[in-house]
Amino acid sequence: MKNIVVVGSQWGDEGKGKIVDWLSDQADVVIRFQGGHNAGHTLVIDGVTYKLRLLPSGIVRKNKISIIGNGVVVDPWALLEEIEEIKSKGVDVNENNFIVSESANLILPFHREMDEIREDAAGKSKIGTTRRGIGPAYEDKVGRRSIRVMDLRSESNLDHRLENVLLHHNAIRKGLGKKIYKKDQLKKELLKIAPEILKFSQPVWLKIDEFKKKGKKILFEGAQGILLDVDHGTYPFVTSSNTVAASAATGTGCGPNTINYVLGITKAYTTRVGEGPFPTELKDDIGEILGLRGKEFGTVTSRKRRCGWFDGVLVRQTIKISGIDGIALTKLDVLDELDEIKMCVQYELEGKKIDYLSAAAEDQVKVKPIYKTFKGWKSSTKGIKNIDALPDNAKKYVYAIEDFVGAKISSISTSPEREDTILLENPFDL
Repeated sequence: MKNIVVVGSQWGDEGKGKIVDWLSDQADVVIRFQGGHNAGHTLVIDGVTYKLRLLPSGIVRKNKISIIGNGVVVDPWALLEEIEEIKSKGVDVNENNFIVSESANLILPFHREMDEIREDAAGKSKIGTTRRGIGPAYEDKVGRRSIRVMDLRSESNLDHRLENVLLHHNAIRKGLGKKIYKKDQLKKELLKIAPEILKFSQPVWLKIDEFKKKGKKILFEGAQGILLDVDHGTYPFVTSSNTVAASAATGTGCGPNTINYVLGITKAYTTRVGEGPFPTELKDDIGEILGLRGKEFGTVTSRKRRCGWFDGVLVRQTIKISGIDGIALTKLDVLDELDEIKMCVQYELEGKKIDYLSAAAEDQVKVKPIYKTFKGWKSSTKGIKNIDALPDNAKKYVYAIEDFVGAKISSISTSPEREDTILLENPFDL
């Protein structure tokens, strides 16, 4: 039995959907452990496209159990909408194949509104959130005033919990000149959907223990990327949860010894959505080419992604932080037409060379990348399934990445199609 954690090794959008889809076919259980419906995975199965935001990727496959862990913040209306959307495409979602942690915290309408208010007021200092209430919901969680799934079971308990959270939010809203939320109306709306949410609710930690005893293969599915981790990312331009592999344990209720392998999804170049530092960003024709060939638009927001050269320094850093055992290199084919390709191997900060990205925000915007240049291969890699069939210059680039970041490349993706993958190492078989 192998239990695998999949994380993004950059700023998200590394192509986790394709890799998770391939792994979920082998897994028995697929679990989301952090984030919310600000994450987006696009899956293409038998010609049908599924755009998942909150549901784990395993939901589109038969005979799999999909779970939303306690580390995820759940917009209950968005969840029910996504379930209906996926049911319309022939996917069955029921109490036997889908579980929501009873301890998961809820995103409520005032969370979404607060997200929008803050972003609009921030001006040039905006974070670039998806405006879906993720951050404010996590704030309520650590502030111990959140509404959790289990609170929907009791009207009296829900009444008490709503009084507590609205005491906080209405005071802020009053100060901002916004409308005050009425407890009774919100309670009515929550009680209306409560049966549809509660039928999926279970203690996830107990279910994981049960799966472990039965020898089930568990796939822990992360959202966003390590560089957006609230502790280890480019703070303050980060998400509000821990995106590192260790969060798989706390976000589901299992010990770290449950995790056997950490797979880091890594794009052959670098992209970022939203604001924040980006040392290797390209604001020229090459950046445009990468964006167009890579179809770099967000699954959730449709926002255009910023593009740049592969930042080996950052990926090496995230590999160490998250304990990544192997990497799945994606979108190699996007580089096919380039004359030359660059990889950042060091930074320069105020005349000094450094080998990591400082945690200080003022340093992050000052660093200048130092590149190693590779000759392009100027031929198509699309659809190649054997590493020996890659052009020589492509192989040189791939091996250079592997050597520099210090983690073995387990697979190479040569198109968005699932079958167009060079498999070097299957984590489930190790």
